[in-house]
Amino acid sequence: MIKKFVLLAVVASYLSACTTTDPYTGEQKVSNTAGGAALGALGGALVGVAVGGGGHGKRNAALIGAGIGALAGGAIGNYMDQQEAELRAQLEGTGISVTRNGDNIILNMPSNITFDVDQDAVKPGFYPTLNSVAIVLRKFNRTLIDVNGHTDSTGSLQHNQDLSQRRALSVADYLGGQGIDQRRVSAVGFGPSQPVASNASEAGRAQNRRVEIQIAPITQG
Repeated sequence: MIKKFVLLAVVASYLSACTTTDPYTGEQKVSNTAGGAALGALGGALVGVAVGGGGHGKRNAALIGAGIGALAGGAIGNYMDQQEAELRAQLEGTGISVTRNGDNIILNMPSNITFDVDQDAVKPGFYPTLNSVAIVLRKFNRTLIDVNGHTDSTGSLQHNQDLSQRRALSVADYLGGQGIDQRRVSAVGFGPSQPVASNASEAGRAQNRRVEIQIAPITQG
């Protein structure tokens, strides 16, 4: 599934090379270089996909092939430190937690502030918060972005899987509308398979209903 969304992200980024319209406001957000430059970058990206490893490896290779520099050595930690600090400043008081795990950053978005019950459309009141996330992700563009949807175990497995996938895609699509290069992004639903708390209590189920954005550095390896 990850491979599917990586490839779709690469293709989609070039089908919309001239203009990108924000799906929530109708405003034009990005105007990328079209013509020969776009075709050349596309060629580099597709070569990267062909030779890269699975998961992050293919996106790393695609972006490096398109001319985005990789991070290495001590520069990785410094780059992620700066990004973490700016995310914490932007997201203070929003209800989104910022967690550091080695060189990765995880943003945890509880579903109650992001979506209405059993819905996959991002709440309009949450747009400003996602805009703040997008500001930092645009600035620190040498990172990969995994948008992962999760649910509790209430209801059928298929319903929860579908809901988590749609929610992850909604967040990824919104970020794309704010100018995030979709080649950087993967959107995957995990349903109830990765709980962070017990589903035996309402408090635990509430913690499990979430969308996580995991941010990792672009590296050669």
